[in-house]
Amino acid sequence: MTPEERDLWFKFLKPHSVKFISQKAIDSYIVDFYSPSARLIIEIDGDQHGYEENQASDKIRDKALQAYGFTVLRYTNIQINKNFREVCEDIERVIRERTDF
Repeated sequence: MTPEERDLWFKFLKPHSVKFISQKAIDSYIVDFYSPSARLIIEIDGDQHGYEENQASDKIRDKALQAYGFTVLRYTNIQINKNFREVCEDIERVIRERTDF
């Protein structure tokens, strides 16, 4: 895990009442974080995702995962480092929309 992934995992996702799995294989993809009950995938993107060719492959990946009924949330390392609370609030909002929690 990157430092940003570790922060999100240990400070928010792992202790959350909704179960999350880290580094989960789904189809031919490995996602950063996955919640089975919320059908939610969270991806933390480093600098390499800013390149046009990587953005195109991310869109293909997201569409494939969405076709299975998952919601895919993407945050950058910068968002995790500078706006951690807001990222957590956004994830919490989506969890509440997708579960009974």
